[in-house]
Amino acid sequence: MSSNASAEEQPLLTGSNMGKGLSWEKQDHRDHVADMHIHVDSLHNGLSRRDKNGEAHGSQDGTVKINLPPPEREEPRFPPEKWKTFLSFLYLTLNMAWTLTVLSIVHERMPDRTKYPPLPDIFFDVFPPVDWALDVSEFIIVVSVWLTVLMIIMHKHRFIILRRCFVIIGLLYFMRSITMFVTQVPVASTTYYCSPKANSTSPLLIVKRVLYMMSGFGLSINGKHTFCGDYIYSGHTVVLTMAYLVIREYSPRRFVIFHWIVWLSSCTGVFMVLLSRGHYTVDVVIGYYVTTRVFWIYHTMANNASLKVPGNNNFLSRIWWFSIFNYFEKNVGGVVPRQYEWPLPWPRKFSRHTRIS
Repeated sequence: MSSNASAEEQPLLTGSNMGKGLSWEKQDHRDHVADMHIHVDSLHNGLSRRDKNGEAHGSQDGTVKINLPPPEREEPRFPPEKWKTFLSFLYLTLNMAWTLTVLSIVHERMPDRTKYPPLPDIFFDVFPPVDWALDVSEFIIVVSVWLTVLMIIMHKHRFIILRRCFVIIGLLYFMRSITMFVTQVPVASTTYYCSPKANSTSPLLIVKRVLYMMSGFGLSINGKHTFCGDYIYSGHTVVLTMAYLVIREYSPRRFVIFHWIVWLSSCTGVFMVLLSRGHYTVDVVIGYYVTTRVFWIYHTMANNASLKVPGNNNFLSRIWWFSIFNYFEKNVGGVVPRQYEWPLPWPRKFSRHTRIS
């Protein structure tokens, strides 16, 4: 016990050893500081040498300025995918041809005009019929379509917008062919000319009718739309509504007056088609409702990446045309910006600039 107690009472370092230990620590500290000075001097000299290459700058007071590259930000990608645009055009063409095929068949199933008068319609009770109003409506359609095409051509991401228009109109015409086929209503006009029924439909006759109507672009103003039965729902309303929606969505925001003019012309076109008895009011209402809902649902999914992924909580992915949508939109990286450019390589002074609105 005494030996242990005496050992515990002994100092860890004697005075001489403590002094030596402290001197060693001071010497190590001085060596470490000297090494740091050497390291800083070499770093400063190295950075000063790099200053000649423009990568870093040293000053007389010892401060060092290093030029860092700007942070890279991943921008949304908007690939044109021209071949997909071509496929979407084929999709539209096939659906329009299919709709005309259905019309060629439905024409034979139309109720006899001598036995079945037009259905009661509140619009028909208020406004008297005007035959020439149909020509006015289709003239407005032609102008609206050309304005829409011109706006799309001037847009920087024109192939994406064209692809969307082709797909949406193709969907609308396919659904229209179904409603036309399942229900036939009496002819709304008592003066509109309908071609005589053949009382038999052969494949050759249907093909001839389809080509005949396609040569006139499906418009009565060209004198090639003489087959009746395409009522539910209104194709005129589909085109007029689509023209306004596309122009409103992709044209510059500051074109407020232009947007109102297009909206007013679309409303006028719809009013004229009703005034001419080209459609019943219910055809117009359904046409407007279906067109706006498909357009808005399509663009809502296109503008949100999470809605492009099917899942239990994404109920929009259960819509029947979701696979078609996903194929054409999966590579579009966000909301398409309102950017415009000259579409031709000449003159160069126009093709160099891109305007953003």
